[in-house]
Formats: sequence, structure tokens, C-alpha cells
Amino acid sequence: MMSEKLLTLREACRRLGVHPNTLRKWDREGKISVVRTVGGRRRIPQSEVERLMGFVKPDASRKAVIYVRVSSHDQKHKVDLERQKQSLLDYAKSRGYEVTAVLEDVASGLNENRKSLSKLFGLVEERRIGAVVVAFKDRLTRFGFSYLERYFSSHGVRIEVVNGEEPKDAYQELVEDLIALVSSFAGKLYGLRSHKYEKVVEGVKQLITE
Repeated sequence: MMSEKLLTLREACRRLGVHPNTLRKWDREGKISVVRTVGGRRRIPQSEVERLMGFVKPDASRKAVIYVRVSSHDQKHKVDLERQKQSLLDYAKSRGYEVTAVLEDVASGLNENRKSLSKLFGLVEERRIGAVVVAFKDRLTRFGFSYLERYFSSHGVRIEVVNGEEPKDAYQELVEDLIALVSSFAGKLYGLRSHKYEKVVEGVKQLITE
């Protein structure tokens, strides 16, 4: 049997929306059960946080977040972003979902430090939603979608991909991601200023843009 997840004081306060001093007071008054580490630090069981938040999991199962992403700010991508939003809102409505947020990023699918993606992870980890709706798998991540799907599922959240294959006009973004990937590996192997680095990157650019 797996042990229950323990949250740090900061994590628990963020989820509950209270000041750390408030949580410390609740601990002294016996309003919340905490676990002490060997060093005397407070760790709060996730079940305690959920109890105070009044979590009712069935309610969360019909709540959804829409996530959209494009790679740049140009007009073409702005139009695509709005198209993604509207299509996914229509889908969510047809499924009877309550859309709690529409999150959008303008960044490469290889970028792991996307602002809205981080917000999405927070909602998933706090079990505030039951579904994440995306147009294509690569909107969430260029690689490792199955790992992301499994992680979300472990928090009771499903990923619903509305469309199958990427549209043909996504080719340019895929090319840009591939060049970025090759550049990263070549930079680590040869150094960003080396002749070999430039040769490898330029060779790949010529090969895939011919």
C-alpha cells in the first residue's frame, strides 16, 4: 500500500489560499493534522488539505481546461490560436463540460517552461479538474505525450485529443522544432562556437528545407 503524499507548508498554503501563519495556528489549535519530519518541519497530508478545501471528486470530473498553443506571434498563428479555442470550446460544450479555464502559450512544443503549461500542471496536481482538452497531441508536448498522459491520469485527469493527425500547415513548426533539437545536441557535443556545430546545423537546415 502506497503512503499518502505529504505536502510542504508552502504547497499546502498555496492550495488552501491562506498565509503560512494561519496554517501554523490551525496546527496549534488542532484544526488540521500535520506530520513532523526528523528536522521538525511540518508536512501536511494531502487528504487534510482536500478535507479543508471541501473536495468532492465527482464534481471535478466534469470540469475541464482547454489548452492551446502556437509557436509564434505572427498573424497566421494568431488566427490558428483563435480557431483552436473556438473548436475546443464547441467540443467541451457538446460534452457537457464546465470549462474552468482556457490556457494558451506562444512557444515551441519543445519548451518545457511554458507559463500556461505550468498553470495546467498545478490544476492537475490539485485535482481541480477532470479533463484537459487539446486540439492535437503536440500542443501539449512534442515528445513524451504518453508519459504526460500517464502522469495526469495518476491525478484523476484525462487528456482528450479532439483531432488526430496534425494539419499539413504544421510542417513549418515541426521543421523549426527539429532544427532547435539538432542545434541543442550539436551545441552540447561540439560547443556553440565550433566549426563542427555550424556545419551540422547548416547541413540539417539544407536537408530538411530542400
